Amino acid sequence: MSSRHHIDDFIGGRIIGKMEEGRKITDVAREFDIVHSVVSGLWKSFKTTGMCSRRRGGGRVTSTTPAEDRYIVLSAKRNRRTTAQQVANQFLAASRKQISRKTVARRLRGGGLYARRPVVCVPLTRQHRTARLQWCREHHNWTE
Repeated sequence: MSSRHHIDDFIGGRIIGKMEEGRKITDVAREFDIVHSVVSGLWKSFKTTGMCSRRRGGGRVTSTTPAEDRYIVLSAKRNRRTTAQQVANQFLAASRKQISRKTVARRLRGGGLYARRPVVCVPLTRQHRTARLQWCREHHNWTE
């Protein structure tokens, strides 16, 4: 048997054509190397709806449109120090549509913005700075 996950529209049309010729489901399934139940389901859906194309996949509908996604990324780029929660609040004020902090974080990740913390380094004291300056003045004329 074939390892296809779904039947594309072209093959589906050919299967429906064979079925309309009067061929048996088993013969058509064997010819296309497809499971009998798939051909049967395709034929049944064609008889009821008149179409053999696949239905859209399930899943949750996204809460923001592509234009709103661009707005979220743009508002985060304008002020790089805002948090995802602050961007969500700005979005609520602008569009009167509430979205979660996680949604904002996902949209920013999709736009190429990631949360990064700056490297923490020990601040130099006055003594460190004078010692560095003194070393630089002593070695300013060094060559390789």
